[in-house]
Amino acid sequence: MSSKIHADYNGIITKKDLRKVFWRSIPMEHAWNYERMMHSGYCFAMLPVLKKLYPKKEDYIDALKRHMELYNVTPYISTLPLGISVAMEEKRAEDPGNFDTDSISNVKTAFMGPLSGIGDAIYWGTIRIIAMSIGVSLAIKGSILGPILFWLTFNIPNFGIRYIMTFLGYKFGAEVTTKLEASGMMEKVMRAASILGLTVAGALTAEMVYLSIPIQIGMGEETTTIQEILDGIVPGLLPLALFGIVYVIFKKKKCSPIVMMFILMALGIAGAYFGFLG
Repeated sequence: MSSKIHADYNGIITKKDLRKVFWRSIPMEHAWNYERMMHSGYCFAMLPVLKKLYPKKEDYIDALKRHMELYNVTPYISTLPLGISVAMEEKRAEDPGNFDTDSISNVKTAFMGPLSGIGDAIYWGTIRIIAMSIGVSLAIKGSILGPILFWLTFNIPNFGIRYIMTFLGYKFGAEVTTKLEASGMMEKVMRAASILGLTVAGALTAEMVYLSIPIQIGMGEETTTIQEILDGIVPGLLPLALFGIVYVIFKKKKCSPIVMMFILMALGIAGAYFGFLG
């Protein structure tokens, strides 16, 4: 495996650069926040590479902005999209005039949902449970091996897979990008990635935005709620409308996300108290 993941570094990026990305990916979850999730941790891991690829201040700032966008993925496999991002940034630095920078964000977003599903199932649903079962069974007997084996069982796969994924992501990104550019398929793939990214964003909106109007209409057995009427027309219409309003405010009014969070919090409290929101 080692010879495969450490092969053919003929560009600007070296194995040493990728190791820096690996080490800086470890505290990624510590920078998680409700505004843009792990964006700052992702950008922090990319910093050494971006500084090397973009000596011009303007190009460097643009690259930082690309990786300060909202992003979230299971942290233990975050090095796979990081490696892909490194490879794509390298291609962009080598040929800035013919590389669509939007494709970097589109590919990241396209991988976000599928990778998170796989990562959560492997780490939270499998490795963590195995580690806990080993650790707890020994700890309740008073053995010091309980916490030690728990830590080892969980973190040996964590750091091992995280390290390998860094190089596989770079190798995958570099090879695929080169082949797509040579075949002329890059534009179609980036369009597909953009569509998939928008689909993921739409799914996140439907899954994570909760809004309903429980106000009742009618009397007796004919009683219904405004929310049931709206669901009969278009399910999820209110969350979609709320998302659209917030998006327009951010786009046009330049409102701070923190201010918007407090506005929505106040609206939710008032709606629950007076009964016009559920």
